[in-house]
Amino acid sequence: MIRERIEELRRQLELHNYKYYVENNPEISDFEFDTMMRELQDLERAHPEYADPNSPSVRVGSDLTSEFRTVRHRYPMLSLGNTYSLDELHEFIDRIEREAGPTDYVCELKFDGTAISLTYDNGSLTLAATRGDGVQGDDVTANVRTVRSVPLHLRGNDYPAHFEIRGEILMPYASFDRLNAEREANGEPLFANPRNAAAGTLKQQSSAVVARRGLDCTLYQLAGDNLPFKTHWESLQKAREWGFKISDRMRICHTVNEVDDFIRHWDTARHALPFPTDGVVIKVNDFAVRRQLGFTAKAPKWAVAYKFKAEQALTRIDSVSFQVGRTGAITPVANLEPVLLAGTTVRRATLHNAEQMARLDIRPGDMVYVEKGGEIIPKITGVDLSQRPADSQPFRYITVCPVCGTPLVRYEGEAKHYCPNQSGCRPQIIGRIIHFIRRKALDIEGLGEETIELLYDNGLVRTVADLYDLRAEQLAPLPRLGAKSAENIIRSIQRSKEVPFPRVLFGLGIRFVGETTAKYLAEHFRTLDAVMAASREELVQAEEIGDRIADAILEYFADETNLEIIRRLRAAGLQFEATTSERSSEALAGKSFVVSGRFSRSRDEMKALIEAHGGRNLAAVSGNVDYIVAGEKMGPAKLKKAEKLGIRIIDEEELLRMIEGNAATDAPQDGTQSVPEPLPNGSAAQTETTEKSTPDSAQQELFPKTTN
Repeated sequence: MIRERIEELRRQLELHNYKYYVENNPEISDFEFDTMMRELQDLERAHPEYADPNSPSVRVGSDLTSEFRTVRHRYPMLSLGNTYSLDELHEFIDRIEREAGPTDYVCELKFDGTAISLTYDNGSLTLAATRGDGVQGDDVTANVRTVRSVPLHLRGNDYPAHFEIRGEILMPYASFDRLNAEREANGEPLFANPRNAAAGTLKQQSSAVVARRGLDCTLYQLAGDNLPFKTHWESLQKAREWGFKISDRMRICHTVNEVDDFIRHWDTARHALPFPTDGVVIKVNDFAVRRQLGFTAKAPKWAVAYKFKAEQALTRIDSVSFQVGRTGAITPVANLEPVLLAGTTVRRATLHNAEQMARLDIRPGDMVYVEKGGEIIPKITGVDLSQRPADSQPFRYITVCPVCGTPLVRYEGEAKHYCPNQSGCRPQIIGRIIHFIRRKALDIEGLGEETIELLYDNGLVRTVADLYDLRAEQLAPLPRLGAKSAENIIRSIQRSKEVPFPRVLFGLGIRFVGETTAKYLAEHFRTLDAVMAASREELVQAEEIGDRIADAILEYFADETNLEIIRRLRAAGLQFEATTSERSSEALAGKSFVVSGRFSRSRDEMKALIEAHGGRNLAAVSGNVDYIVAGEKMGPAKLKKAEKLGIRIIDEEELLRMIEGNAATDAPQDGTQSVPEPLPNGSAAQTETTEKSTPDSAQQELFPKTTN
């Protein structure tokens, strides 16, 4: 009897949840819904033997923390090419129809959230994964179960036994504004835009927090074996019947003019939507035509995203404040009268440095034009001089640090001013610790910016070395932590002692010593002691080390405070010596590469691949470079310089052939270069080397199956 009541409550709650969040047509009051939910929760607590991970009660989330495991996508989550030009879009459609003949297109809004892949087995949600690098992502199932527009069980009975559906996790404007209002009231940093807020929320360790933040989810593509559809439109209509939230703002377009009309309409109408969008996605409707067109290594040839141009707004500068970075760099920030821009309320914009402010002649009280670069970062592009008061005075840049009061300095050749008080300036100290724990350095999990500030303000850390003296019992009583989080942090700190020397060197935060420079230093000198003992002349003999970097290294190790930190880190057991590298082969030995553009894998993976086979990665195009590995959207300046220097340009597949020994590694004797075909926008594209997919079903053309 109790089990039957539990199952009946679950059915009723699922129905009413669907009516409210998907159909926007509630049939009962909130009070009635909450009463039923409380009854279900009470029964489930009393009878844990009837637990169900997809019960409607999971919508409220849990306060238990969890680590996100990495999962491999069965069908890779590919990206889309994009354009801001109707002419380029028309060229894209012309190319399709030259190859495949006239065809229909489905135009959809491009939702501005974070990509998600949902897996359903026998009608139940079993996995939700982020895009990650496209091949593998994070398992965020517990958090996604709290998103009320995501069905936990499907409706009907004609769905496949196993399939995936892709879409976007969104934060509606109402949820975003409410969240930022709460954070502002609590003195917490504000989210820059709904996209960042959605992504950050999805990675919260507490699903109860996720449940409170009001995320939404819209789905737009199915993937699976033997799905019985001939067109994209048909598949989405069926997905809607199964209970998925599918946008009702789609259209089948038969001609270029209809596509243009759809774009023009939504370029204006999008401002009335309750959620963020940043463009229109145009997809070939017919799956057979999609299979005929195939893919590049990174994206399908049968779809493209048209991005709306950045918006501009006019608002007033109330004041200018100054931020201090970990290196002491001072960044001026304009505090604006709030203005709605690209769907979000903008209150701040970077002013970069004193030179930029002087060039634009920006003054508090000015009416300024604000844009969002790429729909994300607000920037000031000009001043409306017609509205400037007659008694306005030029802005005087600060001369002392806004935090510690130390007189600022400006190094030769630098646009920014700096606070030189490295050991006594709060934001510099916190910034260096945050840099030290980041993924590409010591990769200490569980410590974020807010937690580091908490540790600093409670007197627990003043330098990175203090991290290795922390104990779980010191952390557990702090706000937002607790015993389990404290233990996880301590374990991660202990694991960081195994991080290899190049990343430790990078983590020290020496000015101008980035990730690549740290690798070259570690490879050349092999130990930290050797780096510390090197003269200026010896330092510049290392790859990519110029006079400015050498001077910064000497200055860092001349500071007694830094030497004490290193002594303590050495005592804690960090790796200060390079291990003998185990290369996969010497296929690329003696060759230097510059990697530029987008590839089927991340650029970090491309560089690691080159190093694993004996090659060297260089940061800039110069006469020392043997090859440019060019991907999609390679920078035109690099391409032009490479052509001028006669550097051979190869694509990802040719690099792999070189590694496998199936292609000559010498440049052509006649001086010609292998240059990729240009993209429609004029930037270099990766040569399309991936074979066209020949999927087993009408659904694998977007997501070719991953092979292990």
